[in-house]
Amino acid sequence: MVAGEAEEMTEGLAFLLARHGAGAQMMLRRALVSSGLTPRHMMTLKHLDTGPVSQQALVDMLEVDPSVLVAVLNDLERDELALRRRDPADRRRHIVEITPAGAAVLRRSDEILAEAEGELFTHLSPAEQLLLRDLLNRINVSPDQFTCTED
Repeated sequence: MVAGEAEEMTEGLAFLLARHGAGAQMMLRRALVSSGLTPRHMMTLKHLDTGPVSQQALVDMLEVDPSVLVAVLNDLERDELALRRRDPADRRRHIVEITPAGAAVLRRSDEILAEAEGELFTHLSPAEQLLLRDLLNRINVSPDQFTCTED
């Protein structure tokens, strides 16, 4: 065991996860700069890419405060990447959908991120990456435990 590994073994698991998460977040942001998207913009477009959805359903999917989603949608609409319209069946609801330009930006961003993730996880086999995904999905963190108001 080398010095760095010994240090990580004594570091609390939550701190280790937070440190690596912060590094991954920075990698995501840097990779997305050329597309003009933030990670939150990209995740919103990914959810919209499956088809139109109500604004409230999008809040639930992204697990964000409604005011945060409004700001994200304002950005996406300004850049003509998404469109909000009233639901004809219930004029109180907004339906949000991705535009063709938004779909094109999302495809390019997916390619950029695939390359960046390849570098980030270069030392993990595909099986280890699947295991990491499974373990991260099983961590007991609920959106009710924090207020997500930032990117």
